[in-house]
Amino acid sequence: MIEDNNVVKVGMADLNICMSGSIRTTGLGSCVGVTLYDPITKIGGLAHVMLPSSDIAREGSVNLAKYADTAIPELVSRMVEAGAHPARLLAKMAGGAQMFAFSSQHESMRIGPRNVESCKDMLQRLNIPIQAEDTGGNYGRTIEMFCCDGRLHIRSVQKGTKDL
Repeated sequence: MIEDNNVVKVGMADLNICMSGSIRTTGLGSCVGVTLYDPITKIGGLAHVMLPSSDIAREGSVNLAKYADTAIPELVSRMVEAGAHPARLLAKMAGGAQMFAFSSQHESMRIGPRNVESCKDMLQRLNIPIQAEDTGGNYGRTIEMFCCDGRLHIRSVQKGTKDL
């Protein structure tokens, strides 16, 4: 865990939790940033999901943070271990852009939209409501969630900043 002025930084195919300050990830293109928040304990978590399903994993030991179907349950587990209650968790998500135009509309080229669908699927399976999202488009995002109130701050060159 890298902290800088009470900011927990999450890399690509990484996840972490925070109990004060904020948690941030950069470079969300087709990747999806999924944040979870317990408003009572003020514990927050963030997963930088790269790919929709661990079924395609080729590495020997699977990086749980890399895939939607493994990252979200792992994030929930870490938050619960820190004192969050699973029934109180609220989700927000950003990213899942279609960064490049492809001549073929082949399913394998739709990584961003497939990442969004997989994240929503997993959140639904875990009964975690999605409070807000800023997904799709064709531009990158940087996101930062604040543990004091669960606010998700989104920055992008093309669209400026907004809070969810």
